[in-house]
Amino acid sequence: MKRKLLNKLVLDVCAGPFVFGILIFVLIFVAGDLLFQAARLIIEQGVALGVVVRLFFYRLPEVVAMTIPMSSLLSTMLGMSTLNAGSELIALKSLGIPFRRILRPIFNASVLITIVALTFNETIVPYASIAADRLMKYEIMKNQAAAVQEKVFLRDEEDGKLKRVLYINELDASKGIMSGIMMHEFDAESRLTRTVNAQRGMWRDSKWWIEDGRIYSIDAEGEVSLLLRFERQMLALKLSPSQLESSTRRPVDMSAHELWTYINQTGTVTTGGDDVASLWVLFHMKLGVPWACVIMAVLGAGFGASRRGRSGGGVGFGISVVIVFAYYVIMSLCRALGESGNISPFIAGWGPNIVFAVVALFFSWRVDRI
Repeated sequence: MKRKLLNKLVLDVCAGPFVFGILIFVLIFVAGDLLFQAARLIIEQGVALGVVVRLFFYRLPEVVAMTIPMSSLLSTMLGMSTLNAGSELIALKSLGIPFRRILRPIFNASVLITIVALTFNETIVPYASIAADRLMKYEIMKNQAAAVQEKVFLRDEEDGKLKRVLYINELDASKGIMSGIMMHEFDAESRLTRTVNAQRGMWRDSKWWIEDGRIYSIDAEGEVSLLLRFERQMLALKLSPSQLESSTRRPVDMSAHELWTYINQTGTVTTGGDDVASLWVLFHMKLGVPWACVIMAVLGAGFGASRRGRSGGGVGFGISVVIVFAYYVIMSLCRALGESGNISPFIAGWGPNIVFAVVALFFSWRVDRI
């Protein structure tokens, strides 16, 4: 019974700030980006209000996903600051209850929130992002020239089995030009058997032609051998540039599971090693960022419990913003180092969590020694 009362006390003081954090951080992102974009579309391009509202709701899930780790930090920091200011933490310590026991319900709740965030990121966010991109292209941009798409891929399946995967580094559908082409062909058992690389591709005479390329074969043991080099040949792709543009997907719009499947199906047998590395970095980031909820919750609890005196929610909010900003700075640095090959993709994706986990453990350890 005492354990339940302690868990309820800790979770009650953190629940309100968590909901407040979601609302306030979403409001900040919406006011700073989405509303500005919506106003510009209505005023400058005359886009109908209904279309802009749809775009707003398609972009909203991505914003909500970004705010969950921030809200975890804010909620535990304000919650522990409240208990600290009211001397509840001192009372609990006098009863022989260590801070790690107080952290237990916070840790369990943050793990549950992480699982929810991962599910949200794997289901709703990718499809909402795709819907937003297509709405921008086909209803808002309309006849305007489309921007060059980067790092897109297309899966070709037959009778439920993967037949080939086409990866394009850059695609300009308006001009019928592509560059950095990699096509992977699979047999009936979905085993990679052949890879075609080409520097350039163009749409001519209702066909795709690729230039300056190589064809590799992959045997059952995974050994790669060069079959031939070519200057120009037809690409086995029946889609027109506009059809290809509407069918391709960017890795950033994939779920972590889809990205993992794609990377493992294509492997590293192509000359696009840098592209494969960047895909692995993106995969680890898609997993690492949701788990930041646990790190931020523990960090916020330790930091809030170690602060002396009473301070308002505005101070806690300001500190949370600074900590989150530092997290995203380190994340951007690790991503750049990972994509350039200076550190492993795993460290690039999980490095910020590791750094902040050490800081969180330090503050938690410090509480019992104050």
